[in-house]
Amino acid sequence: MRHEQVLDALGAAIANGSLAPGTVLRSEDLQERFGASRTVAREVVRVLETMQLTTSKRRVGVIVREPAAWNHYDPRLIRWQLDGPARPAALATLNELRSAIEPCAARFAALRATPEERGRLGALGERLARTARARDLPAFLDFDIAFHDLLLTASRNPMFGQLSEVVAEVLTGRTGHGLMPPEPQPEAVALHAEVAAAVAAGDADRAERAMRDIVVQARDEIAALVAEGPSDGE
Repeated sequence: MRHEQVLDALGAAIANGSLAPGTVLRSEDLQERFGASRTVAREVVRVLETMQLTTSKRRVGVIVREPAAWNHYDPRLIRWQLDGPARPAALATLNELRSAIEPCAARFAALRATPEERGRLGALGERLARTARARDLPAFLDFDIAFHDLLLTASRNPMFGQLSEVVAEVLTGRTGHGLMPPEPQPEAVALHAEVAAAVAAGDADRAERAMRDIVVQARDEIAALVAEGPSDGE
């Protein structure tokens, strides 16, 4: 198996609890289990250690760490969690993070964005509206990711900016797992336009309020769809 295939299989097994904390992984076992070379097995272990999912001990092997030690901001870990049975809990946690960060990012974007960024945000809002009406969810997703990435970047807070990949994984996972309606809600699309207009006007309170409404609506919408059960054939 290729490096990425082994990494996804092993990482997902750790993320969904199939490989419990304290489990010892040996290179020879990984080679046999996945039909991987020694080089691939070592590289996969190295990546898992950088993600803080595992740690190595001499004469013991590679040990799966407790979830509290994991790098929960790593986009790959988020993807594995959203792909597994812990999806509802992962979505709830990620929405709490978005609720705490994105309204503040919108406030600071209204105060700090460049004229060019304000214009681009408005253009992305228009593209979101157009693709929503066309029920073109893949294109809508691309513009939605770009919108939130730009907003976080325009806040001029580098720590907010580095959450762009986290938000992108949430938005991607939501679409990929059937947790989006066939046509994005007009209210949500209108709120994105409201955020863009508030940022363009430099109205920090209005931008923060509109972005908070977006994440609250997304939270409630996802909760309702999760309660109905999977719609992506799982």
